Amino acid sequence: MQRKVFLGELIGTFLLVLFGTGSVAVSVLFGAHQGLFQIAIIWGIAVTLAIYAARHLSCAHFNPAVTIAMVVSGRMAPQKMKCYLVGQFAGAFLAGLAVYLIFSPSIAAFEAAEKIVRGAPESVAVAKMFGEYYIAEISMWSAIAAEAFGTFLLVLMIFFLTESCNVGKPDNNLVPLFIGLTVTSIICLIAPLTQAGLNPARDFGPRMVSWIFGWGEAAFPDSKGGFFWVYMLGPILGGITAAIAFTKVIEPAMKIEAKDCHCEEKKSTKSNLTKKEFVNK
Repeated sequence: MQRKVFLGELIGTFLLVLFGTGSVAVSVLFGAHQGLFQIAIIWGIAVTLAIYAARHLSCAHFNPAVTIAMVVSGRMAPQKMKCYLVGQFAGAFLAGLAVYLIFSPSIAAFEAAEKIVRGAPESVAVAKMFGEYYIAEISMWSAIAAEAFGTFLLVLMIFFLTESCNVGKPDNNLVPLFIGLTVTSIICLIAPLTQAGLNPARDFGPRMVSWIFGWGEAAFPDSKGGFFWVYMLGPILGGITAAIAFTKVIEPAMKIEAKDCHCEEKKSTKSNLTKKEFVNK
């Protein structure tokens, strides 16, 4: 069972991060995508494809913030969390490695053409295809808040789309598509500030690849540890907050509404039966 879950999370996270960071890479190196929406929709498609590909093997979290939120909400046993997290970070690292190996000659050519010294502060222009970087115009705390809020929205929508008591949720076969559209929408909202990481594994795995292959301090340029707090802690806090809000406030209200709807349906059915009996008599 654990092997199956690990494999599912590894494959799904690998696909998600490969297509997502790959879209950033071709944008940086070749100017292939013009505008935020093009990259955002690719990330959304990547999430959708990853869920369809691997949800038979695991619950298709592909994000430590989602996994921790599921544990906090009581939807997953805590002892399963380690297997999910290891698969996610491993998949993200392998995807970052694949992106580097695919584009390594192009990266070297781009650096030479732009006179960028790998590892120097200006090499962040290339390193951002791996890990995220928040803009200088906002503080570290604002960046944490942006990542937490974006992940809060993502996890909340996942609960909305998968909770059985939500009578308005789409068919299960369409849920991955709507989760992907949610990711696209959040990226369009948050990315101008922080590049919209929303996923500690997605950030840390590829960022480690850039650190290993020569970007050094440019991979982790914030001496205050801001990149840990923003892209690791921020999403986790957002996910936990969403889990508590949904479990303690929204879900009970949904169950009351669903119960009321069920009672109305029973009354309506009973009334119709009574009318039929009267007519038959």
